[in-house]
Amino acid sequence: MATEGHPYEWKLVALIDPSSLDHAAEIISRGGVIAFRTDTFYGLGANPFDETAVRRIKELKGRDDGKPILIVISDLDQVERFMTERSPQFVSLSERFWPGPLTLIGIARPDVPSEITAGTATIGIRLPDDEDVRSLVRACGGALTATSANLAARPPATTAREVFDYFSAGIDLTIDGGEAQTDRPSTVVDVSGRTTKVIREGIISRKQIEAALGEARP
Repeated sequence: MATEGHPYEWKLVALIDPSSLDHAAEIISRGGVIAFRTDTFYGLGANPFDETAVRRIKELKGRDDGKPILIVISDLDQVERFMTERSPQFVSLSERFWPGPLTLIGIARPDVPSEITAGTATIGIRLPDDEDVRSLVRACGGALTATSANLAARPPATTAREVFDYFSAGIDLTIDGGEAQTDRPSTVVDVSGRTTKVIREGIISRKQIEAALGEARP
């Protein structure tokens, strides 16, 4: 569904419109790339198992191939598609902070493309705290890439207008979900090894992470 009279030279649809979800799903199924607002900033979405689509995202961003790509999921049961197991730390933190702005890194399943893991054998997953976002992801198969919608080394896009400023071409569909409701990214925690590591402190503080893990200890 096109937005009549919209000043942007691309197709914009309302996130809450069921027809827009169907259209986004069709684009993803044929290897396309969409931009959408997550529960933090705008992200670039593609089928995580479509290596050609993921490479296209990296080319759009001018991204270093050595950096893994974050995945957002629609429901908790999607974790098994990407991770070999849930560590006790994963369980504790996901139960405390999901849905929410917490990205958890675990051991990737062997069939997860190297375009996603960047050769690290790990993968970062988030369950967004936004029902509209989860509905979109669910319509697109349950999981999407969600690397921030920006050129490498530039600030993440917080509006559809900013996405357009970064990518006036190359994106098949941008879903205008309004302005980002935060100026901070998700917190990233690596729970893939014996030691839990806070890779990036974002909306959820390091102290909150440490407290949640402390409460979970017997």
